[in-house]
Amino acid sequence: MTTHATTTHAARPLMEPALTQLRSTDDAGRPLSPRTDPEGGAPLRCCLRPSEPGERIALVAYAPLRRWAADTGAEPGAYDEQGPVFIHADPCGGPETGGLAFTGAHRVLRRYSHDGRILGGRLVTPPEDFEAALTEAFTDPEVALVHVRAVEYGCFLYEVRRP
Repeated sequence: MTTHATTTHAARPLMEPALTQLRSTDDAGRPLSPRTDPEGGAPLRCCLRPSEPGERIALVAYAPLRRWAADTGAEPGAYDEQGPVFIHADPCGGPETGGLAFTGAHRVLRRYSHDGRILGGRLVTPPEDFEAALTEAFTDPEVALVHVRAVEYGCFLYEVRRP
């Protein structure tokens, strides 16, 4: 279930120029391998909604901390991981609304410091207040950003930065 409520925190979808790069060669060096999604439901990181049946999507390797570190000068060291994310195979318009997404299921909020080190994590279980859990994470002044991840596979869903 995707929720786009008005909040003090905002999900950061994958944006340009990263999407153009990922549609050419992903963060593991593989070329794009698009497919038509027969069933729908894949969590698209470019527009923060589930895919619909018949959409052209691709599963690509994405390194969220590596890209953030390149912009900030942080050095995440061993925390520089890459994992699978779904994106549209062709350019899309991005999210239709702001706010948070994919909050209707168990999620892990993984907190990172300004230098890219993990500061801890928290399981958020519905109907627990997702927004309140993010607010709590950012009460620690050492927290620079939070990764929202799926519990089932640990997949990166999106990043939230300090409001």
